[in-house]
Amino acid sequence: MDRRSFLKTSALGGTAAAASTLAAPAYATGKQTLTMVTSWGRGLAGVFDAAQHAADTINAMSDGNLTVDIKAAGELVGAFEVFDAVTAGQADMYHAADYYFVSQHPGYAYFTAVPFGMTAQELVNWYYHGEGHALHDELGEIFGLKSFIAGNTGAQAGGWYSKEIAGPEDFQGLKFRMPGLGGQALGKMGASVQNLPGSEVYQALASGAIDGTEWIGPWADEKAGFQEITKFYYTAGFHEPGAALTLATNREVFEGLTPANQKIIETAAAATHQWNLAQFLNNNGAALQRLQAGGVKVLEFPDSVWDAMGAAAKETMDEYMDDELFAKIRASVETSMAASSNWLVKSEGTYRAQRDRVMG
Repeated sequence: MDRRSFLKTSALGGTAAAASTLAAPAYATGKQTLTMVTSWGRGLAGVFDAAQHAADTINAMSDGNLTVDIKAAGELVGAFEVFDAVTAGQADMYHAADYYFVSQHPGYAYFTAVPFGMTAQELVNWYYHGEGHALHDELGEIFGLKSFIAGNTGAQAGGWYSKEIAGPEDFQGLKFRMPGLGGQALGKMGASVQNLPGSEVYQALASGAIDGTEWIGPWADEKAGFQEITKFYYTAGFHEPGAALTLATNREVFEGLTPANQKIIETAAAATHQWNLAQFLNNNGAALQRLQAGGVKVLEFPDSVWDAMGAAAKETMDEYMDDELFAKIRASVETSMAASSNWLVKSEGTYRAQRDRVMG
């Protein structure tokens, strides 16, 4: 029996379960320490900052009643093991990108980013004023998690390559690091896709174990040092137009907290999302200028590559439509995205174009 079936069965089951719903909830009292495991190496620009910001905000808002103890990737569990650690109760919460866990459920991709998906603004429109958070919660129930988005990189770059990309054929046999459904789509274009933790990417690129990588954007990429290895940088990518990060707490732990402490975690996550998005966007422009001054060649994919990426992305997502929850999440995302985009293009999109034209 899978976890989803178990939850449905147990929710409908026996008199003991029914009786327990009548009892007053037993909240933990006194000072508590919550262990947070992360997918990020300590100090990894932007992403570890988001985990630290969330922890610091929870600590401060709770006035010491909650203390979050952060464990960077590898300090307690590996970068991609944080999901299992929290669902199993080995740790209390994780901070990560949920698309690392598409093997648990492909719907998790939508709570980070999917190819040709939502921008950061479109995502928060859906998450806070559409069905996004409720669907994140529905997915979390299957695995015993209470999840909130808690960080965003903004639009991510297309990545670093050992050579220029002239057409879709250049992806044949290319050893490339890209997680999530974007990576699966790139695989359909012939690439040999790898999913490496962020702290391992530099060495893999430097050693030739991979021919290219996406990471985040100019600021985080510069901090990672990829410009020391290759000078071919594609600044617009198809795979992560507004990648969210997640703070997820073991559901039993979360439900044992007082309502005030539960709200502190929720509020800290929301504050971290906005703070982190601004951090990335504030730093990217100057970092890109430094990269260019250092000899990095800034490039854009030709239309033929965008077309091939689009076809591969659609094929990838269509393959998961037999899963009822995935289909439900996808439909919700695409409906919200269309509504948001319609106004943003007509208002902000037109304004930006005219500002550039008029003001130079």
